[in-house]
Amino acid sequence: MVFYKRSIRCYNTPMSKRLNFWYGSIFGTYWMIYAVVSSFASVFMLAKGYSNAQIGVTLAAANILAVVLQPVTANLADRSEKVGAIGISQIMTVMMMVFTIGMFCFGGGGIALCVTFVLLIAWHTALQPMFNALTFKLEESGIPVNFGIARSVGSLAYSILVAALGTIVEHLGILSLPVTAEIVCGMLLISLFLTGRTFRQALRAKAGAAGDRRAAQKDQPLQERSADQPLQAAADEPGEENIPLREFIRRNKLFFVLNLGVVGLFFSNSILNNYMVQIVTDVGGTSEDMGRILGVMAFLEIPTMVFFTRLKKRFSCQLLLKVASAGFTVKIGLCWLAGSVAMLYAAQAFQLVSFALFLPGMVYFTGENMSPGEAVRGQALFTTMITVTTIFSSLLGGWILDVSGAKMLTFIATLATAAGAVIVFAVVDRIRK
Repeated sequence: MVFYKRSIRCYNTPMSKRLNFWYGSIFGTYWMIYAVVSSFASVFMLAKGYSNAQIGVTLAAANILAVVLQPVTANLADRSEKVGAIGISQIMTVMMMVFTIGMFCFGGGGIALCVTFVLLIAWHTALQPMFNALTFKLEESGIPVNFGIARSVGSLAYSILVAALGTIVEHLGILSLPVTAEIVCGMLLISLFLTGRTFRQALRAKAGAAGDRRAAQKDQPLQERSADQPLQAAADEPGEENIPLREFIRRNKLFFVLNLGVVGLFFSNSILNNYMVQIVTDVGGTSEDMGRILGVMAFLEIPTMVFFTRLKKRFSCQLLLKVASAGFTVKIGLCWLAGSVAMLYAAQAFQLVSFALFLPGMVYFTGENMSPGEAVRGQALFTTMITVTTIFSSLLGGWILDVSGAKMLTFIATLATAAGAVIVFAVVDRIRK
């Protein structure tokens, strides 16, 4: 509690509280939409008569389209001064509400419903970097924005809704999913509108304060005024290096090998996110159990992410990445060995020391061991590897499920994750700035 109070001390003004509250609500509603359109995609499409392989192709196509959309939407937000990131996000949310209508209208087994899911998931995925970058846009108002707390709100909202959705679908049927999606998209629109309005109010307040300072400075001697001006040291600093990807990999061979380990580790993470309903039903569970398991998984991310900066002060990033790699392997291994739903629940305890530890650990590790220009490339490579893994695991996972079943899928995921962990253990200590 003391740590939490210290972390929000600079966010205690009324305007700051409002802006951070509405920014957190954006992440909350964003991840609630993810719960409906991504986590329950398999549940909806299986009920509509699609095979696991068809579901895998749909999820892979959605991620490929998202990769194309992300730079396009980011470029539009940067170029359009009148609309901006919030306006583009509102337009994309309205489009998702239009796409969701297809979940009501199209029957199962055809291409139309697959296209609906591709568009829904791709548009939703393309919003994530927009909301991450919105942190820096909002801080133009002079108010600090707490991204860590906002992201934690997202995990909390997701965990609550995904657990509830399992019960709702079990009792009311799959059409409750598009109804929920429309409601949550409407909530996201409201959050975006109120965030934008609060941001504009903060900008006006900042402009008024700046005008008062300029008026006061007119009466000061020149020497006093010059002493009050902020230093422009940042302008004199050299810009970030623009390094081609091939040159980056040549300079950082071990870091590239480390990211091959990331492919192995995140293979199991993608399998559990995309095909949890098939894994749960294989041991006698239901979609209700699946929702609760995913809810537990998401909830357990929160403590580690909130207190990660404290962990980083006591332990090196190298050690944290190795612990997280072992956590990934043990978690998927327990899912493979599970003979009951209870054991699947127990396996999720390792979410505390797997995904929740590896994601921020990799971000900090990259920043600590690379120059600013290389760090940008390093973060981009890490994100690309996760996306490639999601596409690959979606295709391969659906095919394995149809051919050999859930046990074979979790066994192969365990082998891939163990191989990724071996790579991380072998190279992470050898990477130096």
